[in-house]
Amino acid sequence: MDDHALALEIDVDLVRRTLVDFVRTEVRRGRFQRAVVGVSGGLDSALACFLAAEALGPENVLGVRMPFRTSSPDSLEHAALVLQQTGVNALTVPITPMAEPFLAAIPEDQSIRRGNILARLRMIVLYDRSAEFEGLVVGTGNKTEYLLGYTTLYGDSACAFNPIGDLYKTQVRQLARAMGIPEVILAKPPSADLWAGQTDEGELGFTYARVDQLLMLMVDGRHAPDVCVEAGFDRAFVQAVLERIRRNRFKRVLPPIAQLSGRPVDDDHLIPRDGGT
Repeated sequence: MDDHALALEIDVDLVRRTLVDFVRTEVRRGRFQRAVVGVSGGLDSALACFLAAEALGPENVLGVRMPFRTSSPDSLEHAALVLQQTGVNALTVPITPMAEPFLAAIPEDQSIRRGNILARLRMIVLYDRSAEFEGLVVGTGNKTEYLLGYTTLYGDSACAFNPIGDLYKTQVRQLARAMGIPEVILAKPPSADLWAGQTDEGELGFTYARVDQLLMLMVDGRHAPDVCVEAGFDRAFVQAVLERIRRNRFKRVLPPIAQLSGRPVDDDHLIPRDGGT
């Protein structure tokens, strides 16, 4: 194992305790006792569901499956494994009937547009169910996805809080294995399951294992591109990843508000985070 891979190693017991406490704290800070998680059958949502169940008790968590007609049957089965193993409340809401009117106007070859619609419809379902269940929506995106912009704005990136957003995909896998997430989920290729045969790494053009090593050096280590090249990364790869990070910054920050007063609503240090209590 090289130095870049070693740097990605986490203390799974410490991280587990920290994230479980984070979920519990954020839910209570919002004056709630419950949480809602979209469970896709993938690794990230499985980990988020496991953490929420441990933090709040399974009776206080709603896990929602939201299949589309092209969704892999394996995704439903793997999501069912997560719901069964965690013991959370389970709900299945097919999104095909609501998606078809939107998709009818979009050519089949425009897969990104079509995938964005599915991601945003799923978030509509989650927020509607959160109102019914009286629980906060838990985020399921990891640090690699956020940095690379491999998310749908107001789709899978929407949430009330996110326990795994500072874990690279490689680290998500470490914690998931330690928490006993089913091996069949750990072993399968990562996929957003937005269209038949889609895989994350196939779409990105590189593996999570390799890009996580670069991101650890570039982002956490704050090293310049030349240093990353000297460390053994291909220059074209470094530049492509850096461009993705820069181009997708708008997905990682709140929309800017033109400042006219001395106290704009997006100036966090001026407004107590928890309502002044």
